[in-house]
Amino acid sequence: MKKTYNWAILGCGKIARKFAEDLGLLENAKLYAAASRSLYNAREFANDLGFEKAYGSYDEMVQDPEVDIVYIATPHAMHLAHSTLCLKHKKAVLCEKAFAMNTSEVDQMIKTSKEHNTFLMEAFWTIFSSKFNKVLELSKDKDLGQLRFVKSDFMFKADFDPDKRLYNIDLGAGSLLDIGIYPIFRSLMLLGKPDSIKTMANIRSTGVEDSISMLFGYKNGAMAVLTSSFESSCNNETELCFEHGFIKFVREPEFPILIEKNGVREEIYFEQPKGMGYELEAVHVMECLDKGLIESPVLPLSLSRELMEIMDAVRKDAGIVFPKHD
Repeated sequence: MKKTYNWAILGCGKIARKFAEDLGLLENAKLYAAASRSLYNAREFANDLGFEKAYGSYDEMVQDPEVDIVYIATPHAMHLAHSTLCLKHKKAVLCEKAFAMNTSEVDQMIKTSKEHNTFLMEAFWTIFSSKFNKVLELSKDKDLGQLRFVKSDFMFKADFDPDKRLYNIDLGAGSLLDIGIYPIFRSLMLLGKPDSIKTMANIRSTGVEDSISMLFGYKNGAMAVLTSSFESSCNNETELCFEHGFIKFVREPEFPILIEKNGVREEIYFEQPKGMGYELEAVHVMECLDKGLIESPVLPLSLSRELMEIMDAVRKDAGIVFPKHD
């Protein structure tokens, strides 16, 4: 019989609610505690989703000896402080992406995890998706030839409000850290770390970037063209262009992968997961803890660090600055 783990949610916003709904699908995951800076919000969240306890402070929650794993769903700018708080209290941590604000903060999180011998992983559900892993498998088909281009977008229209998370520079605002990380992750997994980076960004008077296009170059001649934006909508498609064909896909599991190889097209469909896919990362965290691991072999901390290094380089080229973190 699988061990049951008591989960706590730190930060009771929209993404936390989606994660908790998926977490509730797992037999060995107990919805134990919800923590917010507001006890009212924590109680409302806990009551809506079926958590056993509600805490009006994060400090109080981490002192609960029954908490096994904490899912951190606060804004990027708070990830270092909140991960550190949990790790120092020996609570396993699954921290939302972007993992932190920069590589220096990621290094501090990794150091704390090792010093306290406590599990730490970035919440990047894509790497556990059967659809994305099928794309990685298909991309290695020798009949397709060499991968020459990766084109990937993630956009949605958001109202400008400098006080809200997406546009508040003190919270790590901007499309790059929020959704641009997805196209960058795909290019990293498919082409590796780029050798050169060129960017074009739209930066508001408040210093927040709301749209950015990135061109990654590689020594073998391959390129990645990546875009994220809060200013427009599109079908958020990723296309891999090979010497002898292409692969197209969108992140939603209900849509097929389209592959063309030597003029022949095929659509590959997938059985939809029980939830939105967030349950897959939760399952993996518990499997790692069953084995006594403090780091995931699928999403190692070195990969999260490499991803952040790329985003640091993108920000440097684009002139994106977070005054309280840079």
